Amino acid sequence: MKDAMKKFFSITGIVLLFVVALGLIFNEPLKEFAVSHMSDRFLTSLTADKVKKNEKKKANYDFKKVKPISASQVAKASVNNSAVAIGKMSVPSVDLYLPIVKGLSNDALSTGGGTMKANEKMGKGNYALAGHYMTNKGVLFSPLENVQLGDKAYITNMRHVYTYKVYFKKVVPPTAVYLIDDSPGKKLLTLITCADGGTNRWAIQGSLVKTQKATHKSLAVFTK
Repeated sequence: MKDAMKKFFSITGIVLLFVVALGLIFNEPLKEFAVSHMSDRFLTSLTADKVKKNEKKKANYDFKKVKPISASQVAKASVNNSAVAIGKMSVPSVDLYLPIVKGLSNDALSTGGGTMKANEKMGKGNYALAGHYMTNKGVLFSPLENVQLGDKAYITNMRHVYTYKVYFKKVVPPTAVYLIDDSPGKKLLTLITCADGGTNRWAIQGSLVKTQKATHKSLAVFTK
C-alpha cells in the first residue's frame, strides 16, 4: 500500500511539474510570477549559516553559456532549484530586492543577481553582479533602468551590510567588460543588465560609503 501511494504521489508530482512548465511557456505573467516567487523564497530562507556553507560551493562563470531568459528556462529553474544563494541585494528607490547567487548559470540568473567573478568579496575590490532584464519592471534587474545617481544600493552576506552610493549609470556595449575589473584603491559595486532589447548593457556603479554589522535593524533594507 505504501509503495503504491509513493508511486501515486511521484507520478502526480511529475504531472504537476509538466503542467507548470506548459503554463510558463504559454503565459508571460505566470513566468514573471514564477521568477518572483523563486527570488522571494531564497530571500526569506537565507541565513548566515547557509551563506557560509554556500560560499564554499563551486559555480559556473562562463559568459558564453548564459542564455536569454525564457519560459522554458524559468520552468527548469523552478524544478531544479539549484541556485546557490550567498547574500541579498536591494535598491529600495526602485523596489529591487533580490538574492545574490553564486555564478552565472542559467538557473542562478533566473533567480537573482549572479556574481560575475570567482572569489568576489563584498566590501572589497569591484563586486560585480549580473542580472536579466524582463519586460515587467519589478522582476530581476529590470528596475535598474530607473536608478538615479545618488541612489543607495545595499548588499549583505548576512554577517555585514554594505552600503553603496550610485555615481555612474550608462548604456554600454557588451564589450565593455573592463567595468567589472578591480580599480586600485576603490571599493565598488557594479550591476549589469541588458539594454536596448539585449543589444547593449546598462552599467550601474556605486562606491562603498558604509559597512555595518548585520542586525535586525540593518537588514531591514532588504525587506520589501
